Amino acid sequence: MSIVKIDYDPKKNEKNIRERGLSFDRADEFDFTTASFFLVERSGEVRRVAVGYLYKRLHVLVYQRRSGGMWVISFRKAKIKEARKYGKPKTID
Repeated sequence: MSIVKIDYDPKKNEKNIRERGLSFDRADEFDFTTASFFLVERSGEVRRVAVGYLYKRLHVLVYQRRSGGMWVISFRKAKIKEARKYGKPKTID
């Protein structure tokens, strides 16, 4: 269970589930300790991008910080090019 509140547009989440098979709720499981971070500006707002692991698969999470949590904008599996650039060996316990 996350200590960070995860919020999002429910319609956008439904679309993400249909098209990518991934719910924004799973951002709770994203491993931020494995992530590379950068900021992007779009439509006059700054968005945070984290490229890290959701279990053994590299993912890209785009979000904004909100009071008490995060607003998920996009969540998807990393593309091959992103995996080559940001992927890191992960130790299996």
